[in-house]
Amino acid sequence: MPSDTIAKQVQDYKDSLIKKAEKLIIEGFPEKIVELNDLLSTPMFSERNFTEVHQDLNIPIPDPILVNSNNGSDDAAAAGDKAADGAGDADQPAAKRARTEPPAVVGTKVMYLPTGSVPCNTPLCEMIKVVKPIIRKLVEDSNLLKMWISFMIPKIEDGNNFGVSIQEDTLAEIQTVESEAAAFFDQISRYFLSRAKVVSKVAKYPHIDDYRRAVVELDEKEYLSLWLVVCEVRNRYSSLHDIVIKNMEKLKKPRSSNAESLY
Repeated sequence: MPSDTIAKQVQDYKDSLIKKAEKLIIEGFPEKIVELNDLLSTPMFSERNFTEVHQDLNIPIPDPILVNSNNGSDDAAAAGDKAADGAGDADQPAAKRARTEPPAVVGTKVMYLPTGSVPCNTPLCEMIKVVKPIIRKLVEDSNLLKMWISFMIPKIEDGNNFGVSIQEDTLAEIQTVESEAAAFFDQISRYFLSRAKVVSKVAKYPHIDDYRRAVVELDEKEYLSLWLVVCEVRNRYSSLHDIVIKNMEKLKKPRSSNAESLY
């Protein structure tokens, strides 16, 4: 492919990206801010009680194991026999003595759950299904805005760089927003991993209520985090729209033509 054709295709890509970014700033950002405000006022996010995100774990508490009273005497007799054997072992060399280690503390062996699998928290999964596309859109819009400013940064020259510094500061702010949006995805995945670990503790130690309460607390925390994520995404759209609109002239023309006419 001729170099002229490749250069033209690259320039067409830059021009289309600049037009798309400017339309996003003028039309897309305000629409997104209004959309997120409306979402936060829906029953899914507005004034929701924590009890609405509670869900049964489907892990029953097993019946207690009754210990026969005769076992105590049998155990005592067995202990006496072991003590006698130990006295005989004392005459043997140290290398031939049997090693005695304290029994390890283990929980209930979980082969399967009699009532079936433990489901994910349904109300939170429905919220996550709504929130994840919003986060992804913020990442995409931030990336587009970042490239738009990068294309408008002029070549490096001495003097008259105040507009360029505005471009660089705005670019740094956009990169921060992009990193924060990517961290929101990691937060959601960590929630499922943390919940799975606590649920496995409930299955292993079903009689300990603290583990069951830990699952409830984790679900409530995630609900609050999802609400906060939507608020933060709306705030990021608002701050980016505000800073770009206020500095639009300097972002598009960082070096004024008046300075060039002085020479």
